[in-house]
Amino acid sequence: MRPGTDRPSDRFARYLDNAEQTRPSAVRELGLASVSVWQNLVERRRNRADVDSKPVPATILFTDLVGFSTWALRAGDDQVLDLLGQVNAASAGVIRRRGGQVVKTLGDGTMAVFVDAGQAIEAAYECGEAVAAITVGGHRPALRAGLHTGSPRAVGDDYLGIDVNIAARVCDGAGAGEVFASDTTIAVVDTGRYVIRKRRFRAKGVPKELLVYRVLPRYDEDGERVPAAVRG
Repeated sequence: MRPGTDRPSDRFARYLDNAEQTRPSAVRELGLASVSVWQNLVERRRNRADVDSKPVPATILFTDLVGFSTWALRAGDDQVLDLLGQVNAASAGVIRRRGGQVVKTLGDGTMAVFVDAGQAIEAAYECGEAVAAITVGGHRPALRAGLHTGSPRAVGDDYLGIDVNIAARVCDGAGAGEVFASDTTIAVVDTGRYVIRKRRFRAKGVPKELLVYRVLPRYDEDGERVPAAVRG
């Protein structure tokens, strides 16, 4: 997001973050699905006004919580708001630290973009680790992540195009705690830094020739994860 901007969806999200203190039934009244639809409508209105979009080389990261909807139905409003607030804060902190930009939150997930694909992979794993350390009402959330490198179109504060859709589909294919990356992302990173395992992948709206891999961090002889700066 550009410095000094404040999107309507961000203001609405802050309202929800404060809702547990002022209106305990905010999630029940508004509905998580309604919140997501409202945010998307705001984004589309803004995007239609900006026709001078340009392709931007970037690695796109999507994350979301596995099994969130099932848990949310029985957890109650306060716990749902608490969990989403903690997950979003933890993820945003990691993404910024790794040089990425949070584009938007999507209910129980996050979309971010990076100039450096390696940093995007590191952020994906660190987001998963940070989220796994959160506990709300005895529930430990599990994050999955998907990455794709391409040239999405920058439209205002958002990014659009087939490459964004591919990244989202790659994320959908991952399981709890997994990081999946497309072949275009693998092609621009030092593969010696990771253990890479090919996965079967088919999804609507994604080129049939696209290859997807599960990416795992390497560990040293003591079982410690090797820092990215000295891998290879």
